Amino acid sequence: QVKQFLRRGEPVLSIDTKKKERVGRFKNGGRSWRRKGDPEKVNIYDYPHLGEGPAIPYGAYDVHRNEGFVNVGMTHDTAEFAVASLRRWWRFFGRHRYPNAKALLLCADGGGSNGSRNRAWKYFLQQFANQSGLHITTCHYPPGTSKWNKIEHRMFSFISINWKGRPLISYETVVNLIGSTRTAKGLTLKAQLDPRMYETGVKIPDEEMELINLRPHKLYPNWNYTIGPRAAARK
Repeated sequence: QVKQFLRRGEPVLSIDTKKKERVGRFKNGGRSWRRKGDPEKVNIYDYPHLGEGPAIPYGAYDVHRNEGFVNVGMTHDTAEFAVASLRRWWRFFGRHRYPNAKALLLCADGGGSNGSRNRAWKYFLQQFANQSGLHITTCHYPPGTSKWNKIEHRMFSFISINWKGRPLISYETVVNLIGSTRTAKGLTLKAQLDPRMYETGVKIPDEEMELINLRPHKLYPNWNYTIGPRAAARK
């Protein structure tokens, strides 16, 4: 699927949520260079109320361009948040990088906010397809193979290296450290803060699920499917 999409010049994104981080003057593992006798002071205790809140980095890695976008959430890692992150990528980067794109391929883990069994993921993905006009193909990695996802070792690992040993004292710090991540092979990153509130426990009724314009693939249809704009289904 990746080779076919790249051959046609269509975007391919490796997507996932990075580990949730606590924002505040907390210890961050690793080492960083500082002037002798001037250590970074952090809280002895790591109680949540001592910080500003959680930072939830949802990433989209452009396989062809070696370019990444991270949407930093402040509430919960939900399917709505995952799709909102993709919508932001498309609005600010994707439609400009791929002005003639008619389809989008997502390489995603099998669980979590973009899991293969997550009804809300498919529901909100349908809304994104309607708004963008894209036919969105999702290929989920099988259980136990999430480390095959390219975003893990081509993007997230370098973010962790860049901010190791440096307390994430504010949301601005998180966004700046992600955005300043670079590699010798040319990786570039952009990050934005998403202050929107995302509610957990959203239930999608069966009648809404039946309206989703979903085409399962012949090979492992539960893991591989395409969702097209609903207008296309009426035609």
